[in-house]
Amino acid sequence: MRKKKNPVLTAVQVESYAAGGKSIARVDGKAVFIEGAVPGDVVDVRLSKSKKDWAEGKAIRFHAYSKDRETAFCSHFGVCGGCKWQMLPYAKQLFYKQEEVEQQMKRIGKVELPEMQPIAGAQETRHYRNKLEFTFSSRRYFTDAEIAEMEMPEEGPRGLPAIPALGFHVPGSFDKVIDIDTCYLQGEPSNAIRNAVRTYALQQGYSFYDIRNHVGLLRNLMIRRCESGELMVNLVFGEDDEAARQDLMTYIRDTFTEITSLYFTINRKFNDSLHDQVPMLYAGKPDVVEVLGGLQFKVGPKSFFQTNTCQAEVLYSITKSFAALTGKEVVYDLYCGTGSIGIFVSDQAASVIGVELIPEAIADAAENAVLNGISHAKFFAGDVADICTNDFFAVHGRPDVIITDPPRAGMHEKLVQQILEMAAPVVVYVSCNPATQARDLQLLSEKYAVTAIRPVDMFPHTHHIENVVQLKLK
Repeated sequence: MRKKKNPVLTAVQVESYAAGGKSIARVDGKAVFIEGAVPGDVVDVRLSKSKKDWAEGKAIRFHAYSKDRETAFCSHFGVCGGCKWQMLPYAKQLFYKQEEVEQQMKRIGKVELPEMQPIAGAQETRHYRNKLEFTFSSRRYFTDAEIAEMEMPEEGPRGLPAIPALGFHVPGSFDKVIDIDTCYLQGEPSNAIRNAVRTYALQQGYSFYDIRNHVGLLRNLMIRRCESGELMVNLVFGEDDEAARQDLMTYIRDTFTEITSLYFTINRKFNDSLHDQVPMLYAGKPDVVEVLGGLQFKVGPKSFFQTNTCQAEVLYSITKSFAALTGKEVVYDLYCGTGSIGIFVSDQAASVIGVELIPEAIADAAENAVLNGISHAKFFAGDVADICTNDFFAVHGRPDVIITDPPRAGMHEKLVQQILEMAAPVVVYVSCNPATQARDLQLLSEKYAVTAIRPVDMFPHTHHIENVVQLKLK
């Protein structure tokens, strides 16, 4: 007999938070990971996966709501994947994030740990992102409720009307875009620019991108809003229609005079990444200036910069504190990117050496050092193993402090071994993924002891969490 596809579990009591934004319940001894519920809810769960010892699914009906639940502030909540924790009071979000870091450190790290310092929460829980990227689509996403109310026409998949959209991708779906009215992640004029561009483009009959067939004029819209007040916009086109492009770019320039850097990019590739594309300056200056901790950072249309400037200052201040600098240390900043951490700690270091694989980021780092009048910070493009040799140490000094801030995948095992060989007295490990960080801490435990831990919330209303760990040579 065939098993029923996507079975539904009824009246499930949600017990606690698991990880990755999901909650957990136990049904007949099996762990069930649930999306869209919080501890204390009683829900029906439609399963998407069901194994012997565990299952996962989504809450589809609520029999009772948790006392910890509150009303979401965004009209797109439950469809858009950007702020999945809006139904949790912020204090509860911080509680579960701290709990997740503790569990990851103990379960995966399996090393002796000090008492964890309290998580550093954000002062601003809305409008905290300095950069957002929106997607144009020839067909907007419709919710099940919207579909149920429609008189279905003949054209379109499943008979749905082909209505253009400008917003965010539906989680887990490459070709479905939610038409966003108001987004609370970025302050104004972000919503005003996005909505005006969409309205004007529709009035002029410009085509929105069809991701399945890779045709359409308008593809992406990037908006960067700096603490300095400067504003960068990059409009990405999927086709090279000069007349339409000139018309739309002129409209944006003349309507939003507060834009200080206005770009366009023509991207005919099958993916949205711009690292190998050439943004063209249409109006204004080539860079915007972001301000962090009294320092200035030039940011271009392809530059990486922490997306929450205010909390980045908190993160960097904790990193600086854990580095325990006295002004005499040689600091090595690994995965240095555009040099922001190294430059931030430089006033208490004898010298800073930044290492990063991406040459363009290193060029930005060197320019940022000059912009802030810092002469004792030097930046090098390449692999740490290739750069950090005895000959290099003879010229620049061995590290007294290593700061490492790797991507979500954590550090390559070869780099872990390199850090063990360098044997700096202090290592500060900044991570956006406590699970891979915990794995690396176990490898580093061969020579290092964990002496301080403090999580930092960079992204309120999401399950993402940063964590800073101090290690000292045994």
